Amino acid sequence: MSAPMSESHQEHHDQSHAPGTAPRRTLAIGVCIAALLAMAAALAFALSGDHTAHDTPHATTAPAFWLLGSIPFVAVLGAIAVFPLIPALAHWWHSNLSRLLVSVIAALLTLGYIWVALGWHDVGLTLQHAVLEEYVPFIILLFSLYVISGGIHLGGDLPGRPITNTTILAVGALIASFIGTTGASMLLIRPLLKTNQARSHKVHTVIMFIFLVSNIGGALLPIGDPPLFLGYLAGVPFFWTLGLWGPWLLVIAILLVVYFIWDSILYQREPEVVRTFDRTDIEPMRLDGWWNLLWLGGVVCCVAFIQPGKPVPGTTWIAFDFLRELCMLAFVAIGLLTTSNSIRKANRFDYHAILEVAAIFIGIFIAMQVPLAVLKAEGGEISAQLTEAWMYFWITGGLSSVLDNAPTYLVFFELAQSAPVGETAVQLQDGKGVIDATLLTAISLGAVFMGAMTYIGNGPNFMVKAIAEQSGVKMPSFFGYLLRYAVPVLIPIFAIVAFLML
Repeated sequence: MSAPMSESHQEHHDQSHAPGTAPRRTLAIGVCIAALLAMAAALAFALSGDHTAHDTPHATTAPAFWLLGSIPFVAVLGAIAVFPLIPALAHWWHSNLSRLLVSVIAALLTLGYIWVALGWHDVGLTLQHAVLEEYVPFIILLFSLYVISGGIHLGGDLPGRPITNTTILAVGALIASFIGTTGASMLLIRPLLKTNQARSHKVHTVIMFIFLVSNIGGALLPIGDPPLFLGYLAGVPFFWTLGLWGPWLLVIAILLVVYFIWDSILYQREPEVVRTFDRTDIEPMRLDGWWNLLWLGGVVCCVAFIQPGKPVPGTTWIAFDFLRELCMLAFVAIGLLTTSNSIRKANRFDYHAILEVAAIFIGIFIAMQVPLAVLKAEGGEISAQLTEAWMYFWITGGLSSVLDNAPTYLVFFELAQSAPVGETAVQLQDGKGVIDATLLTAISLGAVFMGAMTYIGNGPNFMVKAIAEQSGVKMPSFFGYLLRYAVPVLIPIFAIVAFLML
């Protein structure tokens, strides 16, 4: 007898067989394919030209470049925030194809504007920079960690009490720096959801998981969070980020205390039958698919040691472009081949969450190139106004909340290099100069910590949200997450960090 479809799969099945759905899906697929082919043609044209691999589109300081060129980026953010709140659009938006369609339209509008304002050559450069140099490595890293960790099943059922949940959050925050925020998130979110499946109050637990495990916990090593990895590639010594342990520990400790008190109050409000069931329905913990931890470690090593244009460690072989990504995909293949489907079924694993991130972020990565280009063009004037480390912290963090935190980090890293060096300087590797240590600390903390402010601040945020929703947790909207949770919980803590440590 075939197993019944889950609620999310049934909804998708009903939607795909609704009257009139097939023609709309065919049209949407056609539009997306045509758009992607047009982007590929523009990219091929750019790659055939005479320019370096790291050229970026030219910027202009004209107000029109700010206003018109940023409209698609604002629009795609608006779609993410508003469409789930409109009853007529919420069901349509649930489809990843719909998200991809909106994302591609935003990308096409951005590229069309760049074509008119700057020329066809800059369209190709934008695609090369946004897609090949940023989006592809970003999504392959997330995909690798997502798929491999989906083969690790932490079985059993612990009581969903405040001390249990707090311990899981603390462990996740600790390991996030060593296996990446994505790896830690995918490893622990499902066991956390299972532990709390009987509870009626669990949204706050998922929110705190995003804060601690998907973002703040990854501040200690370059493999922990994408912004720090870009800093490592730009010359920051690999172990320099360990020096951020002070603010890292402070923020994690405050959040864990806040969560324990918060969860204790809500636990007492649970019906007695829920608490009784929670005390009696306990299974010993077991780890299935543990060997995937080795493949997860392999992905981490790829990120840490394989850099295009540099020798592969232990050899004189110069790594070619995308060797790192190919090696990560090889570990994915090994993980799929060595892990039985029963383990992934136990995790309720599917590709919906990573496809959601891929669909939305292709538009975000392309559409945000205009605001990022203007930031670079205005860099001299901006850096002249940023005279204190706390200013770098807040502006880097604020923009990391709505732009992806990795490229935002790199923009302000470049700005800080042009600023005067204070008493303590960080000597960058490979003769890439020096940077003021306090400013680098502020930029690193701002990008990593405030990636937790919105769902789009960091890649794992969206995946955790999608997995929680698939498990029946009604997650808040974009603005609900920001205004009801992120602002009142995180901003006061970040203010303490800025006051005490910057």
